[in-house]
Amino acid sequence: MLKRLLHTRYRVDDLDKAIHFYRDVLGLEMTRTHESPRGSKLAFFKAPASDEEIEICYFPKSGPVHVQPDLTHLAFEVDDIAAFAERTAALGYPLSDGPTETSSGSIIAFIDAPEGYEIELIQKPKS
Repeated sequence: MLKRLLHTRYRVDDLDKAIHFYRDVLGLEMTRTHESPRGSKLAFFKAPASDEEIEICYFPKSGPVHVQPDLTHLAFEVDDIAAFAERTAALGYPLSDGPTETSSGSIIAFIDAPEGYEIELIQKPKS
């Protein structure tokens, strides 16, 4: 029986660029790095209030990464989408979609990670 989600893996072509994006642009904590027995270089990240990690994998033997549009995304809650978007745009990562208010009153927006993985930002309505 499954107990809990531990991590999600995304493969990348440029590990240094990915580390910069997930750590310095998104502000995730890099929890560890290591090399797997087969030679993959791995970096793990987590959001402050989450236990699950994101595993970023660099393994050039698998060939180049091709992320199809709308294939997958990670979603993060933010306090203020406008402020977050201003900061990420200043770092070279402007919003790729939104902000858009949903029927529930949340505001959503998207930015793209270096390989094209979508990152959804969700600002929940104030209670």
